[in-house]
Amino acid sequence: MLKIAQKLRLPIFLLLALVVMVTGCGSASEDLQSQASEEGELVKVRIAINGNLNPLVLAQEKGWLEGEFEKLGAEVEWSKFTSGPPVLEALVSGRVDLSFLGDGASITGLSNELPFEVVGLIGEGKNLNAVLVPVESDIKTILDLKGKTIGLAKGSTSHVYLIKVLKENGLSQEDITIINLQPEDARASFEAGQLDAWVTIDPNITLYVEQKKAIALEANTEVYAPISMIAHSDFANQHPDLVIEYLKQFKRSLDWQSENMDEAANIYSQQTKIPSDIIKLVLERSSAQLSVYSEEALNAQQATSEILLENHFLKKPLLFKDGVNDSYVLQALQQSSN
Repeated sequence: MLKIAQKLRLPIFLLLALVVMVTGCGSASEDLQSQASEEGELVKVRIAINGNLNPLVLAQEKGWLEGEFEKLGAEVEWSKFTSGPPVLEALVSGRVDLSFLGDGASITGLSNELPFEVVGLIGEGKNLNAVLVPVESDIKTILDLKGKTIGLAKGSTSHVYLIKVLKENGLSQEDITIINLQPEDARASFEAGQLDAWVTIDPNITLYVEQKKAIALEANTEVYAPISMIAHSDFANQHPDLVIEYLKQFKRSLDWQSENMDEAANIYSQQTKIPSDIIKLVLERSSAQLSVYSEEALNAQQATSEILLENHFLKKPLLFKDGVNDSYVLQALQQSSN
């Protein structure tokens, strides 16, 4: 089963080859979108939800984006993905205009010159990832992972986390066996006992630890994993007002979540089938925000890009800050405060 799953997953480094083939398709799609707008039709805004536990789920449930975009002559087309690498594939093929990415996908995408720009910071991701092992496992520390089989989505924030944690504990990827699995496949394989460990994000971490199905290994280091709001470059150039409105509605969702924690937890619970009390624990620990890219987050992304270069994820050095455009989020925050 694992071998089949691996064959079905497109490695992140192959995305660069895709650019040559499909970037033209994305541009053509944007041209058609612009033409439709000029003819009085609604502009399609293709928004990708990356994972289940994020404020876009609340905005979708409440219909806030649909309502505000209609006033601007636009309509929302939703899609859903389980991790960053598939979002990048869809972005390159012109099927995504707005979304967000973890550190691994955003850095790799910028390095490969994919058609997007970073338009905001939505979290430092300090407690986002963890290495889970079964409660009965003999693995007690990161050092015990040597020679073990670990499931994760290659190129995702969880993959980057593992690389950093291994390095801090004197190990490398060559000391383990990585099985490339998207979150749902990794969950099934972990529960079936086919993995020695699983690197994942919340709410999975809190769920499995609270239900005593797994133990989260101590990382022995603090790992930053900044989460970036992104916009397709062509879309942002043609429709800056829609990018700003999108960011405003994201902030509206964040604010509503903090003021209505119980109701937000229930909405997420319906989406994820995870108990609402577990969801509420995750939300209380969350440091979600919407801001310009801080110096600390920029430094963390730059350090990560250098680690990825060392591990042959990047083909050339990257200056992360060159891919960041704070102008949209500055306007969104200013308009939200008025």
